[in-house]
Amino acid sequence: MNQQYQGERARIREAMDRLLAGQATVSNGSLTVVALAAEASVHRMALLKRHVDLKNEFYERVRTETKQMPENEKRLRETVAKLRKTISNQKAEIEELRQQVTRLTLASAVLTQTKDPTPDSPCLDNVVPLPPPAT
Repeated sequence: MNQQYQGERARIREAMDRLLAGQATVSNGSLTVVALAAEASVHRMALLKRHVDLKNEFYERVRTETKQMPENEKRLRETVAKLRKTISNQKAEIEELRQQVTRLTLASAVLTQTKDPTPDSPCLDNVVPLPPPAT
């Protein structure tokens, strides 16, 4: 790596220490890559492209030193929880629709079973027989 990147890496490490100590000077002090980039006076994309190892190290230090989850991981976990709930609701709705299809199929079978009811079948006064299909 050239000298410019070595200087960036040193500034990023110093910014990491300040953020984790709660002594932010430039950023808002949140434990995010955006705050780290602002604190180190480097572009955010530099952390995401050139210094991925430092970004990962920062998040690992956030987990171990502060015993908390990084902000982006919190948001992802919330999204996953919402999606799991949505999937659960959709599965319940699908099961309810399947049961409804079964009930409607049975009702249709009863209504179309025979044109002439047999003497031992129950009398349904409110059922109107459908005409046979024209061929």
